[in-house]
Amino acid sequence: MTNSILLYEDNPLLRESIESMLRLNEHITLVGSHENPTEVKTHLQTLHPNLLIMDIDMPGMNGIEAVTRIRVTDKNIPILMLTVFDDNKHVFDAICAGASGYLLKKDISSKLFPAIEEVLAGGSPMSPSIARMVLSSMRLKSVPENPYQLTAKEREALTSLSKGNSYKLIAHEMQISIDTVRSHIRNIYEKLHVHSQTEAVSKAINEKLI
Repeated sequence: MTNSILLYEDNPLLRESIESMLRLNEHITLVGSHENPTEVKTHLQTLHPNLLIMDIDMPGMNGIEAVTRIRVTDKNIPILMLTVFDDNKHVFDAICAGASGYLLKKDISSKLFPAIEEVLAGGSPMSPSIARMVLSSMRLKSVPENPYQLTAKEREALTSLSKGNSYKLIAHEMQISIDTVRSHIRNIYEKLHVHSQTEAVSKAINEKLI
């Protein structure tokens, strides 16, 4: 069984070199080779490749834009990016957009086929520096957001409320007056679009606001 590959690279000499390498591998079928990915959706629908090899920097449409468009309709096809540098923001953006991994152009002659095998097996060839950037980004995105624009004091009051504390105890904990507590709770209800303590606490827990 052979794996069909689509190639996108704007440098004609490099593109021809990669084409030659791919055609020498009996386990690979090159089904298309293009200088940019502007027609990538059509190519995917008509050629049904197993893997895309794509340069990051291309005229017309760059690799990051192409990956973003592809992932709207196809979440699974492996996409191996080609790049000159392994520590720039473009690589990071491509991985975050949905690329499966990347290969440095200087390593194409020695690492192209191992990278293809790794990606097709479900792996993600990636340097440690880019891996750290991706993990850091994931951690930042996992932090609960504040879509209701609750203030720090309102979140503190809501957290205390979720523990079943009375207004008096909340006032004592926060060292504020009961009237101020009532004001905070009133604002919380308005911002969360709820009408009771039970609704407020339930929404806060379900949406990880506290």
